[in-house]
Amino acid sequence: MSSKSSPASSFGPDCGSSLNSHSDNDQIMEDYRVALSHKLIDMVGEISAISEYMNSVKKQYTNLARRLKLLTPMFEEIRDSKDPLPEDTIRALSSLLSALVLAKELLRFGSEGSKIYLVLERDQVMVKFQEVTSELEKALGSIAFEKLDISDEVKEQAELVLAQFRRAKGRVDAPDVELYEDLLCLYNNSFDPDEELDLLRRCVDKLQLCNVADLTQESLALHEMVASTDGDPEERLEKMSMLLKKIKDFVQITNPNIDLIEEEKLAPANSGGKILKNQKSLLVPDEFQCPISLELMRDPVIISTGQTYERTSIEKWLEAGHSTCPKTQQALTSSALTPNYVLRSLIAQWCETMGIEPPKRPRSAPTQADLEIQSLLQKLTSDNPDDQRSAAGEIRLLAKRNTDNRLAIAEAGAIPLLVHLLSTPDSRIQEHAVTALLNLSICENNKGAIISSGAVPGIVEVLKKGSMEARENAAATLFSLSVVDENKVTIGSSGAIPPLVTLLEEGSQRGKKDAATALFNLCIFQGNKGKAVRAGVISTLMKLVTEPQRTMVDEALAILAILVGHPEGKAAIGAAEAVPILVDVISNGSSRNKENAAAVLVHLCSGAQQHLIEAQELGVMAPLLDLSQNGTERGKRKAAQLLERMNRIAETTEAAPGSSRYKPIPEPSVT
Repeated sequence: MSSKSSPASSFGPDCGSSLNSHSDNDQIMEDYRVALSHKLIDMVGEISAISEYMNSVKKQYTNLARRLKLLTPMFEEIRDSKDPLPEDTIRALSSLLSALVLAKELLRFGSEGSKIYLVLERDQVMVKFQEVTSELEKALGSIAFEKLDISDEVKEQAELVLAQFRRAKGRVDAPDVELYEDLLCLYNNSFDPDEELDLLRRCVDKLQLCNVADLTQESLALHEMVASTDGDPEERLEKMSMLLKKIKDFVQITNPNIDLIEEEKLAPANSGGKILKNQKSLLVPDEFQCPISLELMRDPVIISTGQTYERTSIEKWLEAGHSTCPKTQQALTSSALTPNYVLRSLIAQWCETMGIEPPKRPRSAPTQADLEIQSLLQKLTSDNPDDQRSAAGEIRLLAKRNTDNRLAIAEAGAIPLLVHLLSTPDSRIQEHAVTALLNLSICENNKGAIISSGAVPGIVEVLKKGSMEARENAAATLFSLSVVDENKVTIGSSGAIPPLVTLLEEGSQRGKKDAATALFNLCIFQGNKGKAVRAGVISTLMKLVTEPQRTMVDEALAILAILVGHPEGKAAIGAAEAVPILVDVISNGSSRNKENAAAVLVHLCSGAQQHLIEAQELGVMAPLLDLSQNGTERGKRKAAQLLERMNRIAETTEAAPGSSRYKPIPEPSVT
């Protein structure tokens, strides 16, 4: 507590030496006690007003708010008491006030923050929760209740709250693992396409993102998170924004009239929204309008106070000599303008959802960055390998930094030049070129330009013959491009799958991960599954499932679950003697791996009774019963299917004369 001044010293130089020396000091401390108790009461009141926490944190956050509310009687009796408070008690109460401020921020985010973030970043959220509860417990524990002029009942209640904090310390409620894993699959694009609609339906229901109001609130929550980081979004926030877009599309498809229904509900109440011209009753959310022009923002930027404006509007404001924020009137610490990428993406998604053309960014005079990019492009066309190498390396770094750079580099015409360099004999230039294309492909607008420039054959050639780092980045580039469905066909027909299988087998740990994600995405297209099987991927995947390090089990099983649906894949998996391995995973694997292993076994045993009998003889029945009760929703379904088939075999065998080899299995109760 040494970093904070005592309450007495904060009132002036004459008040710090002795709290009881002068009547003036006594009055000051009395006033401070009353003011502090009022602040504590008000803070708990604000916390109590927060309601409807997100499901992912509801239990813990509700319990925290309830415990804090129980402290109100103590604060009220301190306020009404006539006895002076010891200085150490005032310090303790001041610390408790600071901890309550942190608790309010935490609880508010649990009520108004991004639902997607709260689930995907559950570990970070829980760490923050534990930090705040630890601060509360520490501050409350430093109060000597016996020195306070409060009733025995209130004292007992405060001590009970402290005891509850101590018992709860370090305890974390079990998260919704299925929701987390479902969202993670959508976030990483690592799902079986046959399961996508089920994944989305479960996520929409559990996250309660079922209507325009919910979806808009989620969009704004993500926007607020970007604003709080000075507008430089991490890749995870960009991916969360894309995930929200996928959820929005699903909601609109499953309820095509949702826009009209919600618009009628929201339009009368939302008088602050701006109606777009030529759009019937289409209200622009306030958060998408520039506070200066009140128009839908085309190029939103963040200033030093954290507020967002249309670039041209705020530039005019600054050029007029203003040094304050137009909205808050705070003094600007800097004139820097930071692009708000996530808000720009959210505006584009909103426009698409509403069926209107997204606003185009205005053309401006070439910036210093534009001139730098043009200079680098000239070096790319040089005959000097040193110039090409340095320019490709700098473009690689520029493209890694942010979306604006990726767009500017592509618009300047860099992509065809980089594609040309893929065939250079210089391994370092080749590595820079393919990595630059990888970084450019992160921007959705650039994927089509990379494909149309004929990049795929060159990327595949690097995947075959480049350095290990170049091969890894080539695989990652193919994965990035294959997110677009039509590109899966182009990449698959270009001969990319065999070298991906080779990298999966002999690459570094990172290389194997890159190859696995690319293969998974490509094999979503039915026509690529046979190519992967013929390239020998099944034997490689089986090795990865059984290797002692078990670092690639998740990826290998996910790919097997896709390939087993193809006739060649099913035959190859059966020939690889996979049943004992699958039974072991169903018995001892993670919930997601159990689910995928059961899915593979379901396909494998379809029309092949010998595999089902082998699995039963290996003791799969008990793990399947457990999976049918405690697994993920998909895992429960797959387990139930296998148990039902085993029952049919057992009943058939039992009915045969003189046979007692198998007994029927109890039917699982799958909810």
